[in-house]
Amino acid sequence: MTGHTEPHALGRGGVHGHRTVQEHRARLAELLAPLAQRPAQERPLGAALGAALAADLVAPVSLPPFDNSQMDGFAVRSADFRGDVGGTRGDVGGTRGDVGGTRGDVGFRGGDLGGTGGDPGREFTVVAAIAAGEVPAPLQPGQAAPIMTGALLPEGADAVVPVERAVPSRFPEAGATVALPAVEPGTYVRRAGSDVAAGAVVLPAGTPIGARQIGLAAALGFTTLPVRAPLRVLVISTGAELAPDGKPLGPGQIYDANGWLLSSALREDGLEAENAVSRSDDPASLRRELAEAVRAADEGRLDLVITTGGVSKGAFEATKLALDGHDVEFAHLAMQPGGPQGLGSFEGLPVVAFPGNPVSCWISWEVLLRPVLAELVGAPRCRRRLTAPLAAPLESPHGKLQVRRASLRQDGSVALVGGPGSHLLGALAVSDALVLVPEDVTDLAAGADVEVWLT
Repeated sequence: MTGHTEPHALGRGGVHGHRTVQEHRARLAELLAPLAQRPAQERPLGAALGAALAADLVAPVSLPPFDNSQMDGFAVRSADFRGDVGGTRGDVGGTRGDVGGTRGDVGFRGGDLGGTGGDPGREFTVVAAIAAGEVPAPLQPGQAAPIMTGALLPEGADAVVPVERAVPSRFPEAGATVALPAVEPGTYVRRAGSDVAAGAVVLPAGTPIGARQIGLAAALGFTTLPVRAPLRVLVISTGAELAPDGKPLGPGQIYDANGWLLSSALREDGLEAENAVSRSDDPASLRRELAEAVRAADEGRLDLVITTGGVSKGAFEATKLALDGHDVEFAHLAMQPGGPQGLGSFEGLPVVAFPGNPVSCWISWEVLLRPVLAELVGAPRCRRRLTAPLAAPLESPHGKLQVRRASLRQDGSVALVGGPGSHLLGALAVSDALVLVPEDVTDLAAGADVEVWLT
């Protein structure tokens, strides 16, 4: 993790100048496009979390699979309230209740039991109660069946009256009578297929799989899912200043944060990641690490290498020196932090080279590589983006996309956390958002709207 400054870098082939973020993402997408063609895997639900679907998920059954009760109440035939079977005509209250009626309950006519005119409602004969999982007998005219939430609606019934609207407001024994207010067809009934219809594509290929997607798959009866094999990434930190983990710091030494920061970020988003360290500015040390990585790739254990450090224009840029002669290019992006970047391949293995300051390498992942992988392989998923007003004014360098750490406040505004420095790990750790200031903007007043990525 070198601490060199980030001046203009010399692009491959002697081309000077800043590359835009969009151009660099396009080059990353071209480099990594073959990773989208890896074969799919069938994984148990519990092992699919964080991966992306390899094929459309088609519903084998409907949700709900049958008409069922939305409430604990009485299953009834709504036609009984319009007929004269077994008691008083049931136009209770008179007001149609498609959404509302007098009290605002969906499907009720008149609302309160008895309606506007005080009619006590229609009396029904109570039959056997229906528990969830039971197959009930058909409901005959004039009957009301106590039914529990989620239970199968009996044949003939087309509505449910909540138990609290009954008189008495409890479940009597079978054979007793109960008075109920009039309801419209479909009241408190979950219709079969009203959520998901059998045969429908419920999740398209490429969808990142989270808890909600696994819940849906389980409800549809899936025990496994076809997923795109998660990317396997090796993060290699470089720099002679990196002290061994757990050892006291010597003069001029620092601990490696980049390897843990990036590998943890990758694993957090469903990728498989390990980290290694090249504690030297000798390019031969990094070449040995890369040679090991190539062997792992040849054995099918690795897809991508990310290096951190050694990509700027200092005197000891080990990454640039180690990759000299390979199909790798280095350029300086119109972005702060994270300007120096490299990409290409080492003996056929894709390599992405990030700068060495910890905030720079993390923002390089979030702003450059993460969106590309989200598009190509579906995991990690894209960050949620929104517009929010600044809590305080800010200044930004002309000609660069400035990316600042920030925190989204409860009032909806966004406040910057720490300064623009690329070494400020403490500020990064307590932030929960990024503010992106376009290249052509140099000053923004408090209250100005900015692009925010939630992290």
